[in-house]
Amino acid sequence: MSRIKIQTMRELRNEMLHVARGKKRAPRHASAPSFESVDVLLRLLTPQNRRLMATIRDNRPASIAELARMSGRAPSNLTRTLQKLEAAGLVRMETFKNTKTPVPAVTKLQLKIDPFSQHDTIATE
Repeated sequence: MSRIKIQTMRELRNEMLHVARGKKRAPRHASAPSFESVDVLLRLLTPQNRRLMATIRDNRPASIAELARMSGRAPSNLTRTLQKLEAAGLVRMETFKNTKTPVPAVTKLQLKIDPFSQHDTIATE
């Protein structure tokens, strides 16, 4: 199980400045996706996007065009959505014979919400 970072843009900026100035080593998972809050992730996981991810998992489309046909979504809209899901670490785009293929990058998300502070955590499987 890996973790997705939750940190404000200010915290991310400060961390990056400290690393760039040599005051701090880069965190182990510096390249992992991060969110400003759990709310940002939840806004990405709309019912429509969750159905799209289920279609990717269950039907294993061979291309974005095939996924567009399966989901009934316009390819341009679908490409933007896939880019957002990929940036969030939820979907991975693999290239096979010059064709991009979406594949699931996670099977589960586990949210731990601290109701008294902003120290929420997100873990992925």
